[in-house]
Amino acid sequence: MPQVGKTGQQKLKESKILVVGAGGLGCAILPYLTASGIENIGIIDGDTIEETNLQRQILYTEKTISQQKVVVAKQQLEALNSNVKIEIYKCYLLGKNALEIFKNYDIIVDATDSIQTRYLINDACIITNKPFVYGSVYRFEGQISVFNYKNGPTYRCLFKNDKANTTNCETVGVLGTTVGLIGMLQANEVIKMILQIGEVLSGQLLVYNALNNTQNCINFNKTETNIIDEAFFTSTYKSHKIEDISFNKTILEKATFIDVRELHETPKIELHNSMQIPLSVLKISVKDLDKNKPYAVFCQSGKRSLEAIKILKEYQFSNVKNISGGALSIQKSIENEEHIY
Repeated sequence: MPQVGKTGQQKLKESKILVVGAGGLGCAILPYLTASGIENIGIIDGDTIEETNLQRQILYTEKTISQQKVVVAKQQLEALNSNVKIEIYKCYLLGKNALEIFKNYDIIVDATDSIQTRYLINDACIITNKPFVYGSVYRFEGQISVFNYKNGPTYRCLFKNDKANTTNCETVGVLGTTVGLIGMLQANEVIKMILQIGEVLSGQLLVYNALNNTQNCINFNKTETNIIDEAFFTSTYKSHKIEDISFNKTILEKATFIDVRELHETPKIELHNSMQIPLSVLKISVKDLDKNKPYAVFCQSGKRSLEAIKILKEYQFSNVKNISGGALSIQKSIENEEHIY
């Protein structure tokens, strides 16, 4: 194509793109970026593959269940393009690592399902002066935009309330094909920015409905009240450090466990000192908890429990820890050492 040519292909080759999240959106974004000729891609995600992921996370198979997402994604993408250099980060994006990671890339792509993580991505992009390609999916509808592009509007210009309730695919459901469509549109925005062609969705929110094939574009402007400096970033994110611990006999004896999964989810974890409070109702349930007690929080694999701990810390709970690996790791520990529990 004349809009690309050798010059454009060289731009793609030299670009460095970070994708935050290797779930449904990430699995749609990453193959197209890799196939386009982008040879420097970073992927950050601390999750492992679950059976319920497979209807929308097409980089994975039944044989890869329980393996780390970033490891399997790297293998699949390198099989697609042997020239690609994939840098993987086997962790979640946090205040303590965001700035250090972001500085190595040209464009940051949001492939998460966490509102709080998007504010973190946004603020880190403002400090490091990186554009941020946003995508989200809710059941049959998706949204795409580009923030902080050439000093344009940011995520906070459009979504000002960073205390909003968060939902995810496990709790509300999502159509796999809708995730694929939104992910490909995000990849398209990345490629347009690299090639400097077309109209980038800066200051525009594209809303697509997969049920009736309609799309609307909503314009929004930059505000001057969302400027983030590094001191704000440090105090907001780095002071909220979350401690990950493994399930063991000591923590079982000392802490009360909070299961933030939905009531229907399995495996069922029955411990003598546990309670089930789904993430979706945690904010209205904190009044029933004792802030002075130690709590260990878990979900299915570890992502929702991080969100839960952030909420608890906002309500001044100080002695709260995250069970790494979630319910799956707890079940495995119980099965391996059943006699001590």
